[in-house]
Amino acid sequence: MIRRRDFLGGSLAAAALAACSRKSSPPPPAPSGKALKILVLGGTGYLGPAVVNFAKTRGHVLTLFNRGKTNPGMFPDIEQLHGERDGKLDSLRGRSWDAVIDDTGYVPRVVRQTVELLEPSVKRYLFTSTLGVYSDEKTLDQDESAPLLKMPPGEENSEEVRKHYSALKATCEGVVTGVYGPRATVVRPGYIIGPRDPYDRLTYWVVRASKGGEMLGPGDGKDPTQFIDNRDLAAFMVKCIEDDLGGAFNGTGPADRLDMAGFLDACKQAAGADTKVVWVPEAFLREQGVNPEDESREHLPLWAPHHALGQVSIAKAKSKGLTCRPTVETARDTLTWWKEAPEERRAKPMRGGLPPEKEQAILAAFSKPG
Repeated sequence: MIRRRDFLGGSLAAAALAACSRKSSPPPPAPSGKALKILVLGGTGYLGPAVVNFAKTRGHVLTLFNRGKTNPGMFPDIEQLHGERDGKLDSLRGRSWDAVIDDTGYVPRVVRQTVELLEPSVKRYLFTSTLGVYSDEKTLDQDESAPLLKMPPGEENSEEVRKHYSALKATCEGVVTGVYGPRATVVRPGYIIGPRDPYDRLTYWVVRASKGGEMLGPGDGKDPTQFIDNRDLAAFMVKCIEDDLGGAFNGTGPADRLDMAGFLDACKQAAGADTKVVWVPEAFLREQGVNPEDESREHLPLWAPHHALGQVSIAKAKSKGLTCRPTVETARDTLTWWKEAPEERRAKPMRGGLPPEKEQAILAAFSKPG
């Protein structure tokens, strides 16, 4: 099965790439009209720093609550409170904030502790969930009203995050909305990409495109794909706080529909390379051991054929101000980050994508006569 935790006639490629070229990045943020006091649970991992950086540009006053173990030297100019989500919350007591952004909630019992502690003193609670909470994996264009997963019978009290990641997230949503009511905001991202991506999703593709030659493309290029730059997701989350928006939002992109052909064209353009994409049918890839439903093994990231999480409706979020920079820009920024990363980081195998020898073996087998 696709690990839900790791999201979300002719080809759309030409139209998608043209749209990338026409559009510009979202305008630089202006100072917000009112400085808000925002508590961020976490803040130093992957999405967290993007949230903190954007909120700083908007003039908000931030406090981070974390264990002090992940990137402890990050944000020395911001107040940081240390503790544990599970039971060690004393540093939060007696304090008040306008809003809290929860980017580290996975277990309902643990989430309930912070939700109930902060409810009297924090006006709005924004919970970062996942598109994986939807129970229907087949229907495309689902909106926020689609049915959610439930914990399997007999395992309602399980806290095995790896086994029940998405069902636990759905239950966490219920905890937050049950306590905060209309003061609760839920943002459901799918695949989060961009510079510093620890899962090497976009990184794999744009780095591979930069190397030239023949590059394996999965399927026929027409499978839809969805993802969001972590900076765009962060900006939307902060906007939800600023505009006091309640309810649930599918927080993904791009702004316009994109298929795999358009996506790989954007990667080639970002890399400035004349790489040739060889489209290999899904059935052949499965024969070669590349299973798009199993991301625990060698796989091709951001490719989820026949899966609803590759195409959900983002109309509601867009109507409330979600904007997405062009895919080619995110790809270019990711490639720049990768080239400037420490040598030891670049020397490690990527967490996403195929090893070069595996890719070439599949291409050779596919092109072999007969």
